[in-house]
Amino acid sequence: MTESQFIAVADQALERIGDALDEALDSSDVDVDWSLNDGILEIVGEDGRKIIVNRHVPNREIWVAARSGAFHFAAADGRWRDTRGSAELGASIARLLQEEMGVRMDVPALAAG
Repeated sequence: MTESQFIAVADQALERIGDALDEALDSSDVDVDWSLNDGILEIVGEDGRKIIVNRHVPNREIWVAARSGAFHFAAADGRWRDTRGSAELGASIARLLQEEMGVRMDVPALAAG
């Protein structure tokens, strides 16, 4: 995958996470803010806790940083998969948001190419 292809696909995944988060927050009383700027999705909970999801161009990966740890996702079989296991990016984000911020959301499987 070229650098420009990676950026386009990664940005699409980040946008879909943001869309899913908006949908979840519409029916929730949890106070969470998020922003997406230049390939960095920052999610901030009401207690100041953050989850950062960003594209890492040199490795062609999407990285996630949360209180519970750091995770790297690479394109595998058309999906973003954890490089240390087989967890899918969308499901991992949903789990982290539930565990760390109390947000219940469904994130569709995120295409990686």
